[in-house]
Amino acid sequence: MTTKPAPTEDLCTAETTRVEAFSDGVFAIIITLLVLEIHRPEVAAGGLGQALIQGWPFYLAYLMAFLYVGVMWLNHHALFQRIRRVDPTLIWINLGILGTSTLMPFPTGLLAIAFHSGNLNDERAAVVLYALIAGLMSAAWLPMFPYLHKNRQLVHERVPELEFRAQFSRPMVGIVANIAAAMLGWFVNPWLALIIFGGMVAYHALTSQGLRHKGGPAT
Repeated sequence: MTTKPAPTEDLCTAETTRVEAFSDGVFAIIITLLVLEIHRPEVAAGGLGQALIQGWPFYLAYLMAFLYVGVMWLNHHALFQRIRRVDPTLIWINLGILGTSTLMPFPTGLLAIAFHSGNLNDERAAVVLYALIAGLMSAAWLPMFPYLHKNRQLVHERVPELEFRAQFSRPMVGIVANIAAAMLGWFVNPWLALIIFGGMVAYHALTSQGLRHKGGPAT
């Protein structure tokens, strides 16, 4: 008796469990690395209190980046609640999202150092770099929604057909906002860039479950 070959879908797709576990681990490591960017002050006896107060840029940068990465994890988690299987292409798209996210501790540390120094040129350079990395993080999501829209076999049956088409604009909002942050931060005032960065955290938090589509709210 000959054994029938396994269906092509079984060979090319797999359950999402390992991808989700790996992704959760990456996000956890990123958040852990962020706290290392809070520098321990080296001061003479009696100067610790003032040094801690002057270290506010490190605390602010950490808080902003922590919230940003945390919100990205919420978006990632909400996305994979809608995905039932993954294929090689989807895995590579996911790796792109994770790869850009791992860059976040680097511009976070430089942002804190620049605002701690108070040098305007350093602040400008830091916000432009942060905007570049944040923009790359948004760009990494661009192929995800069109791919899932075209490959319904990877998605749970309960997910409406237009669910992912409605999400196409979300990465673009991030890209455009970070370009604006870089331009305003460099040519006008670095603090304007920080305001936009904070606004993007709020936007991604509010849309972590997806935007509404024409057929009704995301489920």
